[in-house]
Amino acid sequence: MAEPGDNRSINQLAAETASLEEHFQGWGEVVLLTDRALRWEKPWFPAAIMGAVSFIFLMIYYLDPSVLSGVSCFIMCLCLADYLVPTLAPRIFGSNTWTTEQQQRLHEICSNLVKTRRRIIGWWKRLFVLKEEKPKMYFMSMITALAIVAWIGQQVHNLFLTYIIVSFVLLLPGLNKHGIITKFVGMGKREINKLLKQKEKKNE
Repeated sequence: MAEPGDNRSINQLAAETASLEEHFQGWGEVVLLTDRALRWEKPWFPAAIMGAVSFIFLMIYYLDPSVLSGVSCFIMCLCLADYLVPTLAPRIFGSNTWTTEQQQRLHEICSNLVKTRRRIIGWWKRLFVLKEEKPKMYFMSMITALAIVAWIGQQVHNLFLTYIIVSFVLLLPGLNKHGIITKFVGMGKREINKLLKQKEKKNE
């Protein structure tokens, strides 16, 4: 039997998902196309993603805009997309081609986005719980993590580092769907186990 708290959580999840679906009105076909690309439904999608990302970053490198100009152009593109996509999408994709299967997939995407947002908020809250319960561990963990990030930022060019992060984030859904991440994590675990066994044998 479900607990009252579980029912509230499920109802809240459903409400947040429905709200997000409403925000995506007019963007449905674009969202589904982006989802297919990010999950690599066709073999050439990863190359297309990397090509698009590389082109954008090459343009930024070539134009070398200031921070203010870059932020302004980015927000301008978002505003144009917010205005043009809902207007042009029905003409490009057709307004009568939306199916129940597409609606279900859009619902799943919105639900996954809401769950991901909840996980991030949960991690953020756990960080503050750690700060309250174990301040020394919190302090040492934050200082160490930030020092490592600062060192990496000092060694790698800002734009190139941003390029790597953006590329990885965009390729992550496809890597996960095709089991590539699980494969490499498994390989890493096996190598660590081998090293631990070799160390135990040396100690014996």
